[in-house]
Amino acid sequence: MSIRIAIIGAGIMGADHARIVAEDLPGANLQVVCDASPERARKVAQAFGATDAATDPLETIRRSDVDALVIASPDETHAPLSLAAIEAGKPVLCEKPLSQSAKECLGVIEAEVERGRRFVQLGFMRRFDPSYRDMKAALDDGSLGRAIMMHNFHRNVEAPANFTGQMAITNSAPHEFDVSRFVLGADHTAISVFQPGGVDASKTGAPVFMVLETDRGQLVNVEINNNAAYGYDVRGELVCEKGSIFLNVPATTRQNGALMAFERYASDWRPRFAEAYRLQDKAFLHFVRTAEFPAVAADVWDGYCTALVAEAGVKALKEGRRVTITRAEKPSLYDR
Repeated sequence: MSIRIAIIGAGIMGADHARIVAEDLPGANLQVVCDASPERARKVAQAFGATDAATDPLETIRRSDVDALVIASPDETHAPLSLAAIEAGKPVLCEKPLSQSAKECLGVIEAEVERGRRFVQLGFMRRFDPSYRDMKAALDDGSLGRAIMMHNFHRNVEAPANFTGQMAITNSAPHEFDVSRFVLGADHTAISVFQPGGVDASKTGAPVFMVLETDRGQLVNVEINNNAAYGYDVRGELVCEKGSIFLNVPATTRQNGALMAFERYASDWRPRFAEAYRLQDKAFLHFVRTAEFPAVAADVWDGYCTALVAEAGVKALKEGRRVTITRAEKPSLYDR
């Protein structure tokens, strides 16, 4: 029986999810594309053969011909729409962040605990990326010994207008916050945030450098530079007692000419993580069919932990000091 999926939000990410559902997920049907702009909803619906287009997200969630939802609407809508989906008893793949407020994340956790099951799969797709999965596997099989440090950098071509250093922590870095927890199997306990000397923290795309400590004694550093100019570039290295493992940039070709050899960078994240998104959405479809939450996927507890780190990072940047991170007690529902 086909799983009928509604996409809420028809921007860049919503359109990409619509394409994956329509073209790469056998057994799924793109039922509805919903967006505040009726023109945008219709355009995406027509492009990928959706059954219908809509503008009201709450009505879309409650529709009897919708089995599951992908939430790709603006960040501030993620938690409220996830709560509406939980109330309707429908599984959700929600783009990150669940919320930039840890308190609001706790409200979604409480709703799931009350229902006695997980409904929300959170869109930290790097957990599905083959390079990060290989990195985690190399640590888990014991061949490299104990993890000591993890280095990460995340660079974009150009920051949007008014994208500050604070936003680099709350909007860009959460992917690194989550994937470092995933790879290391550890929680963050403290964060320090630095900026290069002479950089105006309010400047669009101001770079930040973060150092995180974990409850297993590891150090994690994260560089966010949203004005790197040369391309979209995400890399990482896991340093262990007996060696290290790097993420390779997936490039299909290398060009030679004019006494040079070079590989091209993508202009945004979609080519770099295309396979991760496909595998994530495939896992979500299996979750909808079986009610078995994917072992690799992030849940709302993971979203809460990431929001805590981001809040602490903003405070560390503002106050110029190391900030400790304290979590609420973890409900047994989220034990892996």
